[in-house]
Amino acid sequence: MAHSCVSSSSLRINSSSFSLSSPNPFSSSAKIVSLPFQPLRSWKLKNSNPGSSSAKAVYTPDKTSRDGLWSIKDDLHIPSSPYFPAYAQGGQGPPPMVQERFMSVISQLFQYRIIRCGGAVDDDMANIIVAQLLYLDAVDPTKDIVMYVNSPGGSVTAGMAIFDTMRHIRPDVSTVCVGLAASMGAFLLSAGTKGKRYSLPNSRIMIHQPLGGAQGGQTDIDIQANEMLHHKANLNGYLAYHTGQSLEKINQDTDRDFFMSAKEAKEYGLIDGVILNPLKALQPLAAVAE
Repeated sequence: MAHSCVSSSSLRINSSSFSLSSPNPFSSSAKIVSLPFQPLRSWKLKNSNPGSSSAKAVYTPDKTSRDGLWSIKDDLHIPSSPYFPAYAQGGQGPPPMVQERFMSVISQLFQYRIIRCGGAVDDDMANIIVAQLLYLDAVDPTKDIVMYVNSPGGSVTAGMAIFDTMRHIRPDVSTVCVGLAASMGAFLLSAGTKGKRYSLPNSRIMIHQPLGGAQGGQTDIDIQANEMLHHKANLNGYLAYHTGQSLEKINQDTDRDFFMSAKEAKEYGLIDGVILNPLKALQPLAAVAE
């Protein structure tokens, strides 16, 4: 991509489907092929050398993707996001066939109201998930949202932003544990709509008390310690509500790391069922009862 233009002679690998011997390769009768660039239309070639009849393609080096990887966004010059389908971005986007081919897997899942809570829970993840939840609520408040959780936990405040949004929106949010749901990940797993909280059979779930540290003067440390006590009481209170366990038992179990299998998490009340048949994960979970 170091050059501003590429001659069509470098495209011989596609000669079976794109022939320059055709009088007008861009006519309506020509075969439609998928090329990794924007072909120049005839009106764009008016300033070209009259003696040259070879088609050319334009690249934009100043818009190239990171690490030298080409992206369709470089040539289409449109705003895009891996977390939202192109049709939701103000009506802009590539043609449907191109959009289907290059749309990320996350965006395609998002069209089916499936979102993911993967990795450490931080502000960036929380902002994305909150935006996704609000968007799906605005599109259709009657259809469930499925959130797959595979997270070791993270920021309490970021997790509470997701939790409050799950309660704020109108659709039911079904949660499914895949791999690990620990700390704040386990909290969000249990925060799904009751009756629609699930786990795959080999997942692990872990709850514990908030972790953190403080430094500075005594007053500063006291302030941070009181804040941690507030978060602990708040989280344990919600866990007691979500699981049906007593607050005393929650306080005791979260004093140290408390690991559970999917079956044990169901018995504890963190989830409502274990999905033994993977196909059920793509069915309306309201109808799934294990």
